[in-house]
Amino acid sequence: MAPNNACGGGGLAANASSFWAGAVVGAMAVIGLWTKQRREDARKAGRQKSTSDDASDTISVEGSLMITLPSWAIASSTEYFSCRYTTDEEMMSLAIHLSDRNITEGTGGPFGAAIFERHEEEGYCTLISIGMNRVVPLGNSTLHGETMAIQLAQRKVGSYTLSVEEGGGDGTEHDDGLFYEDDDTDEGGEEKTEEKGGDDAAAAACHGGERRKRQFELFTSCEPCAMCLGATLWSGVSRIVCGATKADAQAIGFDEGPVYERSYEHLEMCGVKVTRKVLSEEAAKVLRRYGSSGLIYNR
Repeated sequence: MAPNNACGGGGLAANASSFWAGAVVGAMAVIGLWTKQRREDARKAGRQKSTSDDASDTISVEGSLMITLPSWAIASSTEYFSCRYTTDEEMMSLAIHLSDRNITEGTGGPFGAAIFERHEEEGYCTLISIGMNRVVPLGNSTLHGETMAIQLAQRKVGSYTLSVEEGGGDGTEHDDGLFYEDDDTDEGGEEKTEEKGGDDAAAAACHGGERRKRQFELFTSCEPCAMCLGATLWSGVSRIVCGATKADAQAIGFDEGPVYERSYEHLEMCGVKVTRKVLSEEAAKVLRRYGSSGLIYNR
């Protein structure tokens, strides 16, 4: 099942390059050396690394953990990230595609997720991160599609939360724990106030005296389990959009935990918009396909 979206070209390819260079390629160049040494240390100590479908997927040695997406997802990244997405159906189509491909490739469970940034004035969304369930191949019960996408999005943005102001993220770490594109100091260590201050004042004036928040939206092929619903609350996303239902997941044997209508009401109270049952039948078909032969993993 291929994602149904309208691909733009050129400009958005930079978004893909930025994401993968920061989240995968650059990390792997450094971690490759680290991995080699740690594998040798583990071998000497008689330890075993986690089993996975790909040698680059995960290395867990003596309290250290490195996680990446499966190789097919990395290979397809340019296709995913070079598109402009304008409708909920287009964005959900990608999440469902990830869940379906994950089954086909044997790289995890039947759940996919993607986080997009909404550019309201331009009228489209750009892809920030993708995730798919990696519980069984990586031996980690927390690696659901949503948590994978959230972790990679926060890595990309450079913040422990996706609730950041416009102009925040994607750059240099500051004392508030966030990252910004431009440092506030010049080469001599002096604070740059004129240009930066002027830009901030202009931005604030355009939006009623306040800088607007960046809008990140989580699309998931199925309504979240209890863990992922909690992760959604803490992630800083402004909206969650779901495909298949909790009942669809439970119908093939998954235990989704204590998730109730009141859980979604709490998200709404906290400022997270909720949209459900987008392309629900298409998403449910993927679950049923997995349920006929896939491993149903619970506690």
